[in-house]
Amino acid sequence: MYIHPLNAWESQSEVLDFIRKNGFATLYTQVEGRPWATHLPIFLEGKPEGKFVLHGHLAKANSQWKYLAQAEEVLVVFQGPHAYISSSWYTHENVPTWNYLAVHVYGKVRLIEGEELMHHLKTLVDQYETGRPNRVQVETMTPGYLDGQIRALVGFELEITEVHASAKLSQNRDDENYEQILQQLEQSTTPGDLEVAEEMRKRRQSR
Repeated sequence: MYIHPLNAWESQSEVLDFIRKNGFATLYTQVEGRPWATHLPIFLEGKPEGKFVLHGHLAKANSQWKYLAQAEEVLVVFQGPHAYISSSWYTHENVPTWNYLAVHVYGKVRLIEGEELMHHLKTLVDQYETGRPNRVQVETMTPGYLDGQIRALVGFELEITEVHASAKLSQNRDDENYEQILQQLEQSTTPGDLEVAEEMRKRRQSR
């Protein structure tokens, strides 16, 4: 993706945390020569020597899985909060724009099955069930039912080869206009606006 130099997001720890918090991602590949996208939960896992991989799974009925292992490279997009920025908030004439956070991860996929797939499913369910009442666990599911569900899935692990991260948060604005944008967003009742404002406040304070 295009990233303006001012918006380049280079903190690895922040980007990894962003991926963990925005795990419902979009997987892009080519299927029969056409772009193909699947929306699915993906989680990040640390490996020895500081390496990281992504784990996910597709329905076997989704033909995208047949092209995953053959692909030289696939793309996974993680998108976070975003907010419309009105030009009426500036002290000068300008055009409206959009603030957002997004991470693109490129990598090579291998399919997983057996114990690896089971590990993926247990980790995914545990991650999203933590803290919920009547928590569900893969381990407590009926074996016959679980086996039937697993046969309908195809798991994958993505070895990360490249990460592009953009935090477009009005970095090009002077302090007065930056503060006015913040105030407008913080008065909003839209959750995305408030989250963007929080990210902006954190970054300008850290300067």
